[in-house]
Amino acid sequence: MRNSRRFDVFVRPVLSKILLVAILMLVTLVLGTMIGFAIGGGNPLRVFLPSTWGHMLDFVQ
Repeated sequence: MRNSRRFDVFVRPVLSKILLVAILMLVTLVLGTMIGFAIGGGNPLRVFLPSTWGHMLDFVQ
């Protein structure tokens, strides 16, 4: 019983904060790429097309 209480008191808040930070990072990454496409004069929704990511990977390599 002591181990489950320790998990509830210490580990659960830490894991929830880590999950929150990961979700916020993903949201900001998506919004940043959409804003970048819009500033470049393109359609911001094109960032979700697989062909766009394939082109980006070809450009990096």
